[in-house]
Amino acid sequence: MRICNWTSLNERQRDELLERPANRISAELRRQVDEIIARVRADGDSALLAYTARFDGVTLDTLAVSADELEAAESRLSAGQLAAIDRAISNVRAFHAAQRPAEIDMETSPGVRCQRVNRPLDAVGLYVPAGSAPLPSTAIMLAVPAALAQCPVRVMCTPPDRDGNADAAVLAVARRCGVEQVFKVGGAQAVAAMAYGTASVPKVDKIFGPGNAWVTAAKSAVADDPRGAALDMPAGPSEVLVIADQTANPAFVASDLLSQAEHGPDSQVIALITSHALAEQVRIEVLRQTASLSRRETVDKALENSALIVVESVADAVALSNRYAPEHLIMHVETPRRWLPEITRAGSVFLGPWTPESIGDYCSGTNHVLPTYGFASTYSGLSLTNFLRQMTVQELTMDGLNDLGPVGQQLAALEGLDAHGEAIRLRLAAIRARTVA
Repeated sequence: MRICNWTSLNERQRDELLERPANRISAELRRQVDEIIARVRADGDSALLAYTARFDGVTLDTLAVSADELEAAESRLSAGQLAAIDRAISNVRAFHAAQRPAEIDMETSPGVRCQRVNRPLDAVGLYVPAGSAPLPSTAIMLAVPAALAQCPVRVMCTPPDRDGNADAAVLAVARRCGVEQVFKVGGAQAVAAMAYGTASVPKVDKIFGPGNAWVTAAKSAVADDPRGAALDMPAGPSEVLVIADQTANPAFVASDLLSQAEHGPDSQVIALITSHALAEQVRIEVLRQTASLSRRETVDKALENSALIVVESVADAVALSNRYAPEHLIMHVETPRRWLPEITRAGSVFLGPWTPESIGDYCSGTNHVLPTYGFASTYSGLSLTNFLRQMTVQELTMDGLNDLGPVGQQLAALEGLDAHGEAIRLRLAAIRARTVA
């Protein structure tokens, strides 16, 4: 990894240093995704089976995972693996259950009752990738809040392996979280199937979950169509930013950088370090640890997009992190919680040397579906509220309208909306007539 001194760079060089890898969604990729979506809409399941044969290299007779397959999946896992899944589900469930927004019921004026109530989304699509590796952790992060929200229809799509099976751990999570409709289909075609529905795959209202460039482009495309399905959040390549001071363990810092670099060649990892000597120690550790990684080729490419940046202080590093708005922010500094009030833009924050990002990915309880590519400046990570709608309610008594109605009339007149005012006037007249009678 290259080492750069922030104070020696001009503003243009600073912008270039913090620039994310180019967005992979090219015009040609969008065209191909649009073609896949159109074919799935036209041909339904036959298109899904054809794309599965073409992209996943397996010929399937049916897309749906049967109840027997769901049950058998658990027998393919060890007791230790199932216990780890159960512990992760328990923590994620506990943290997300606490996120349910309180309902509101109050009088804003005498006789004017206003409420806000929660309703689950009717149908949700849960996309669990399985490209270079299956991701049962993603199944947990999606299925647990969907169950807590009590969404009536929960559909999971995940690509099959070369033997035509969905990953056993993903299926075990689905079964434990009450997801009964699981389909062996991935990529843009899975997104299209959930957005528009096929004979097998139910149509959903919103699609959740990460994916490659094809999945990301498809989610954006169907979200732009009123007949399609909403998406959870914009997404780009995975990323981490680490802040380290003189108390940091360079091996820990390097391991946190590499745990994100192995996600993909377009991932970006950045460390903001308060001394050049520590930056050099981290660089050496990155080289040492990379040598033994199974995904070394992927890591090496990601490190080309990455940097160790020497800054003058932790305060400068926090300000720079807020400018970058990372998906993951790890604080390897003395008294890390002291800096939390200053952190305003990050998907998820990890405080102290004993909080590896990996634990947040898997089992601390927080959600690992997070805004990337700078979207942490305006978006939050996935939570229970993403699976709910908040609906407002108002109810007025005659006395309430008699008191508040003239205010509405005045505002309608200011806006020149006669029908708005008339709707109030008619009712006020009826109230006066009842009073006189």
